[in-house]
Amino acid sequence: MRRIRKDDRVQVMSGKDRGRQGRVVKVFTKRDRVLVEGVNYVKKHQRMQTNRRGAQEGGIIETEAPVHMSNVMPVCPSCDQPVRVGFVLDDELDPRSKVRQCRKCNATF
Repeated sequence: MRRIRKDDRVQVMSGKDRGRQGRVVKVFTKRDRVLVEGVNYVKKHQRMQTNRRGAQEGGIIETEAPVHMSNVMPVCPSCDQPVRVGFVLDDELDPRSKVRQCRKCNATF
């Protein structure tokens, strides 16, 4: 089980976008990277291409690049701060189900 999932709110802890918060769009589990909305914009040079309607696309476009998981922390929905995540067994749903838990306020999410 991963500590960061899709649609989680995370805060960047290091790098050029330190302190920014955003929503996780995609998780690349094999590379240990996450794509965060509005964070880590890079400029990409794209060759001119014609699409089906005949319009030309290309030039320098800005796109989001993935960030390593170690550089982001999930934001707890109840205490609204970046927190460390622990795992506990949830007996209400199923005795074998694992749930993520905030280490500051002990809220599950």
